Amino acid sequence: MNDHAFNRNYSRYALSLLLAVNLLNYIDRQVLYAVFPLIKADMNLSDTELGFLGSSFMICYMISAPFFGRIGDRGNRINLASFGLITWSLATGLAGFAPGYRALLAARTVVGVGEASFGTVSPGLLSDFFPKEKRGRVLSYFYLAIPVGSALGYLLGGVIGQRLGWHAAFLLVGLPGLLLAVPVYFLRDPRREHGRTEVETGRTGENAFVALLRNRSFVIATMAMAAMTFALGGLSQWMPSFFNRVHGLDVERGNTLFGAITVVAGITGTLAGGWLGDRLQQKSSKGYLLVSGWGFVIGAPVAAVAILAPSLTTSLAAIFIAEFFLFFNTGPLNTVLVNVTAPSLRATAFAVNIFFIHALGDAFSPTILGFCSDLWGIRSALLIAPTAIVVAAVFCFFCTPYIEADMQKAGD
Repeated sequence: MNDHAFNRNYSRYALSLLLAVNLLNYIDRQVLYAVFPLIKADMNLSDTELGFLGSSFMICYMISAPFFGRIGDRGNRINLASFGLITWSLATGLAGFAPGYRALLAARTVVGVGEASFGTVSPGLLSDFFPKEKRGRVLSYFYLAIPVGSALGYLLGGVIGQRLGWHAAFLLVGLPGLLLAVPVYFLRDPRREHGRTEVETGRTGENAFVALLRNRSFVIATMAMAAMTFALGGLSQWMPSFFNRVHGLDVERGNTLFGAITVVAGITGTLAGGWLGDRLQQKSSKGYLLVSGWGFVIGAPVAAVAILAPSLTTSLAAIFIAEFFLFFNTGPLNTVLVNVTAPSLRATAFAVNIFFIHALGDAFSPTILGFCSDLWGIRSALLIAPTAIVVAAVFCFFCTPYIEADMQKAGD
């Protein structure tokens, strides 16, 4: 019996459950940025201090990831996923009780620990339920949580925050995760279901990190994702404030518009990228990389238009087009990471990837953009993001000569 076809209905159930958890992941992550203007006014914070609330989460997230990655490859991935869900849900709810800046900062760092636990094991776990030729679309479905969850985070944060205050926004979005922890805990692991062990499927822990750093496709794809993460992390955290300050929208309307655009552009762009990536990958081993690279090439200048446009209508239209093409990369680039990595190293691979894309990306981009905003204004500061997107495209095209050989070495 094929490992990936042992129970198609159960595989679909696993995809649905992990997608639901990933939705909560991004809702709880993005709700902070929806209520940035309210927290700024309530606590009288500078943009640098405000941006560090986002950076503190990412710093903790990226530092925790390598530890959870090795635990995930050696131990029980299901336990790690459910532990992460409980941890970040409780921390999000506790942020609603934060009496001041330091308490809120502490709560957001704990959210980073929980999300790192889930984020390192979930892509590899999900990939084990499906055959290689379907992974682009499957991971695209899974990563629909990025646009949909982010949009819901903006929407819920904006509406609840405007009407009930930012404390209530954290309390209400943190609770649902505790309900999903039980079905996640009882999810079956395909690796254990078929008796696969680390010795049978790949390299051992002693040389895992060295093996990944010698994997050219893994390293270059990670660099592309780091540049993309720098740009999108900064934009996602500061665009609601941009609409508030530059175009005069209140917190509820600005987040509702931005959330609606993100969810529609994100869903269509992510699904289109996954579908097109699978189609092109059947014709060429470079298919996933080409889809991602050209999405970045188109998205970068349109993002600049969205920031510079004098009218709100033009800015919103450009944001939609930019997000559509930027979300093209989501399924393809994550599928590249899976396909060039031995099965026994996938949790570690995503842990290392998480560390570097956030260390070089959005761990510091919110604070950097906040600092630049204090100096030059928010519009000028945001123009740093399209430049980073161009860098991401360069890395995608630079990776293409190595991808076929590295996929063969993975031996999946």
